[in-house]
Amino acid sequence: MTSASLLELSGVTRRFGGLRAVSNLDLSVERGEVIGLIGPNGAGKTTLVNVITGVHRASAGTVRFNGEDITRLPPYQVARRGIARTFQIVQPFPEMTVLENVAAAAMFAGAAGYGREANAQALEHLEFVGLAKSANARAASLTLAMRKRLELAKGLAMRPKALLLDEVNAGLNATEVDHALSLIRSIAAQGITVLIIEHLMKVVLTLCTRIVVLHHGELIATGDPASIVKDQRVVQAYLGRRYAADNATPGAPHG
Repeated sequence: MTSASLLELSGVTRRFGGLRAVSNLDLSVERGEVIGLIGPNGAGKTTLVNVITGVHRASAGTVRFNGEDITRLPPYQVARRGIARTFQIVQPFPEMTVLENVAAAAMFAGAAGYGREANAQALEHLEFVGLAKSANARAASLTLAMRKRLELAKGLAMRPKALLLDEVNAGLNATEVDHALSLIRSIAAQGITVLIIEHLMKVVLTLCTRIVVLHHGELIATGDPASIVKDQRVVQAYLGRRYAADNATPGAPHG
């Protein structure tokens, strides 16, 4: 770990009774990185994001962000320090408008004042994700792909230094995934550090500068995409030998 790291996890453990969902994990995230977080179901990926964002408190270890210990801060204080996240199961406030959902996120994180300022900022983020025309629609009326874009807009409204994305492409078709990829690249181009939980290896291999692999709550590998698909621990725990063989040459991923 370096003093310039934006996010530093040292010995982070999260227990649920006798289960170690995350076990003694060390991880350093540099400013501007786009990191893919992969691993089998139950590997501890979402739990790790929950610990970082204050939803779950670490049972042991420390989480530092921008040089500050945030291990025991509640979610709203973590958000106000510059960490935003999306959720795997998208649950906007259904009876509120699309604009109101995004404005609420801005106010929650202290990124905007109440009323006109929050609404103006919300509209800018909706324009960015392509939802400006739906600003006055109820969130419950949106398709899944549109709700996923609403999640991105809500995250951006929090003015994050780091954006944690939990399976933002789940349930989308190929065209919708490509659109989401374009949005995430544009977000990263703004200097926002991105950590994305993702099962679609096509997304991970084409988007991420580094991949982090969890298995049974432990960090088993980290590195660039080319090295990760060849790592035998990752092949055995997650990718499978056939996938690794098919993707031995980065740049032409399958699936």
